[in-house]
Amino acid sequence: MNELWDLLLLAVITLLPLISVYLWFRTSKFPIRLPWFLLALLGGAAALFIAALIQNFLPRSGDNFTKGFFFKLFIEIALTEELGRFMVLLLLFRLRSFFNTQSPEEAAPFPLGPATGIIAGLGFAAVETASYGPANLGIILIRTFTTVPLHGACGARDGAAAFLCARDPFRAVMRFLSAVIIHGMYNFMVVRTGLFSVFAILIAVTALGSSIQEIRSLSGYPRDAAF
Repeated sequence: MNELWDLLLLAVITLLPLISVYLWFRTSKFPIRLPWFLLALLGGAAALFIAALIQNFLPRSGDNFTKGFFFKLFIEIALTEELGRFMVLLLLFRLRSFFNTQSPEEAAPFPLGPATGIIAGLGFAAVETASYGPANLGIILIRTFTTVPLHGACGARDGAAAFLCARDPFRAVMRFLSAVIIHGMYNFMVVRTGLFSVFAILIAVTALGSSIQEIRSLSGYPRDAAF
């Protein structure tokens, strides 16, 4: 019986950020439909496995650089995870453009990019968090208020990069690099103790807040033109 309750608690903690974001979209004027939300969610979950696959091709031994602190935090973790998420989001927007007869400007405004990215980031975080299992509910609870905002914030930047890739390549590259840098800085801070860990949380929450503010710029978009 205790195992069942642990599993239910695990599901609630893992899904709470996703439910909160979906309710935010539904109660605000941001016109996003459930199928696109679920597709972005599944894409984010798939990105975790793509990132793991990319990591398998990275060098595991060699010179001091490939063994170093910087390589581990910024390349092996941050770059691979953001690259996996970007690849999935780029595929989603390419497929959306392929099946949409409207021009890109008519089909969707820019904030759809970061909004979709946040969903994908939370999907990524949900699978990663659930992998710890009910035996580590304390860790899962901590991750809900630390790592989950980080993945949402970086996912928003990946989504913006994927959305802008064909329209404005330079801005797309800048958005993607900002996701990698934020993720890498978070990793660097979180492995420290004391005040550095607080900075890690501030990095994640501030980055997510800026993404949410950017999405809110769409608040006047008509709901009957839902994505």
